[in-house]
This record gives sequence, C-alpha cells and structure tokens, in this order.
Amino acid sequence: MELQPGDPLAGVGRGLVERLARRARIEHWSLGEDEFAEALRCSLLHRFAGRKATRGEVEQYLESLHLEDLALARACSRGNDTAWEHFVGEYRPIILRLASRGQQADRARDVADSLYAELYGLNERDGVRQSLFDYFHGRSTLAGWLKAVVAQRLVDWARAARRFDQLPDDEVAGEPAGGAAAGEPDVDRTRYLALVQNALSDALAGLDARNRLRLSLYYARDMTLKAIGRALGESEATASRKLERTRRALRGAVERRLRDEQRLTDAEIALCFDYARTDPAFDLARALPPPEGERA
Repeated sequence: MELQPGDPLAGVGRGLVERLARRARIEHWSLGEDEFAEALRCSLLHRFAGRKATRGEVEQYLESLHLEDLALARACSRGNDTAWEHFVGEYRPIILRLASRGQQADRARDVADSLYAELYGLNERDGVRQSLFDYFHGRSTLAGWLKAVVAQRLVDWARAARRFDQLPDDEVAGEPAGGAAAGEPDVDRTRYLALVQNALSDALAGLDARNRLRLSLYYARDMTLKAIGRALGESEATASRKLERTRRALRGAVERRLRDEQRLTDAEIALCFDYARTDPAFDLARALPPPEGERA
C-alpha cells in the first residue's frame, strides 16, 4: 500500500495503518489493506472536514474507532457474502427489535427489510453500487449507528403516512377528511381501491414465477427470510435483497399502470396507496397466487 503526499493517512505512516488493519481482523472478511485504508481515509475526511488535523489528532482519532465494526461494514458494502451472512445473523434481531418499538409487526418488518436493501445498495452511480454502509465511519458501534438509522426510518415512514392528511381548514365542518359525510360511503375510496387492486393483479401477473413465489412465501405463508432462502437455494441476505427488488419492481409496475392506463396524477396515485395501506380488506396475501403449483 502506497501513501501519496496529501493523503490524510500519509502523516501517520503505513505502520499504523497495518496495525489498525490487524486489530480490525480484515482477513476474516477477505478485505484488502488498501480497501480498509480507504475506509479509514473516508472516516478521517468526514471527521476533519474543512480543516487540517495534526498528526496527533489523526492518530488519536484512528485509535478510537470501532475498527472491527468498520471492517465489517466496508466488507458488506463491497458485497462480501461471508460478511453479509455474519451481519444478517448478528444484527437482524437487533434491527427488528429496534423497528418494533411502537410499531405493528408488519410495519416493523417492512422497515427492517427496506433497510437491508439500502445497506446492500440497489442503486448505482457511475457504475458503483451505493451502500448505506458507506456512511458508517466507525465513530460509534455498528449497533449504535443502526439504532440511529432505524429511528430515522421510522420518522420517515410516519411522515409519509401523514403526507396526504387534510389540513383542518380544508375540512368541511361535520365531515371527515376525504369528503364523505359520516355514515355515507366514500366513493373516491371505493374507486381508488378498485383501481389499485386491478393494477396490482396485473403487475403480479407480469412478475416471473420465481418472484411471485418469493412474495407468496413471505406474505401468504409468512415465512422468514431464512426459510425462504432455504426453499429457494439462497442465503438469507440474498433472499432479503431479491425480495426488496421484487417489492420495488411491483410498486413501480402498479404506479405505471395507474399513471399510464388510468391517467391518475401523482397525488391520486399516492392516495391509492394510502387507501390500500389503511383498508382492512386490502391484503397483498389475498392477491397473490398460492405457493402450491408455483415452481422455483
């Protein structure tokens, strides 16, 4: 590993980086020293943004990092399967426990699964997969960082759920938000629910058999990701990533059908999803074909 002039690590030298790499047990995740050095470099740039740190400050800061957690996060962000298996086994119970605080079980599971997708990184920029792990710099424990991330995701979900709530001034006295007087049927709700149900059925039919099976096992059979992985010959981490991809693809297909075929606006589409989310009769498990008869 060569440290070039101007490198934030150049002042402390290669010896310290090698010693920190041994403490981080980078070989356990087949993580190269250069890759680990890049994680240290990013952490330094984040900590001392806008000013030049002294050698003593850099050394003290690097020594204070949670190095094993940093190495695990870097290996996960680079798609190392061994690291991912360890992360899922070690941290999935923590994430689910954090997400379950004050939440319904299905909402907690949705938050946890969507977080897995962000951590793995489903989107690419300039050919490089963007992982949420890249924002972990080792200053706290990985568990402590995840606690903060989950808390923010729960806030985001709560905001999204309230996004289309009527303001008090927009409501007519004596009527509930949405326009239907008490005891009268909400015509728009009924129409929107029918539209989104039809769009969902069409979108499900457009999925390949394996992805429909994946959704059926998760929603209709209520199987865990670990069990789904065993059934489909995948790791738990892979099952989680593929499930989230399928969910995103399904939502995108439903949105396109509502927009292109029904000519709904973005606000109307969002209202469709809001009605579907809060209507007891709307159940994705009922819309899915039974697992029997599907072949992986």
